[in-house]
Amino acid sequence: MEMTLTAGNDRSRIDYELVCRAREKGDERAYADLMKRYREPIYIMLLRMTGNAIEADDLTMVTFSKAFNAINSYSPTSTFSTWLFAIATRSCIDFIRKQHMQTLSLEGMTEGYEDESYELPIPSDADNPEESIIRAQRYAMLRSIINELKPRYQKLVQLRYFEDMSYEDIAKTLDMPLGTVKIRLFRAHELLHALIKKHNDF
Repeated sequence: MEMTLTAGNDRSRIDYELVCRAREKGDERAYADLMKRYREPIYIMLLRMTGNAIEADDLTMVTFSKAFNAINSYSPTSTFSTWLFAIATRSCIDFIRKQHMQTLSLEGMTEGYEDESYELPIPSDADNPEESIIRAQRYAMLRSIINELKPRYQKLVQLRYFEDMSYEDIAKTLDMPLGTVKIRLFRAHELLHALIKKHNDF
């Protein structure tokens, strides 16, 4: 089936070629390559959303399992990365909601407990489930907006704000002059600000 990519950058084309190989030929290497390309950024996003390394790792595997099972439904009207991050975000939000339901169930079981000395440990500094869901949704929307930037800006934003790297470390990682890193990040800020203004629901 002939399809046209809306995004013309090299990364998107390579992703789409791998997707075609995976779903049309059942190419296991293509599946492995897709996972290799996106496992770390998906894990980092989920770690930020959950704050728990074990949960993030489990959700990363859930994300790829769902994506590969549904790969025939992927359409290049959006980039593969956007589609994959959306699956990861929905999986994480569903996970947080289930945790919320389990918490409510536990609270119901302990209502009227006769032993008044019994107390449930409730961490006061943690987000409540509703706040966690809202935070996850905002984070997902921000990731979606960042994906609208050109790849060179996406990479800088990823390293600076999602991997907490210093300007100097970014310059070394990308083999780029420090001044260029700062200028491009400043430009990325301007572009992000303009994009966020366009998304009134953010």
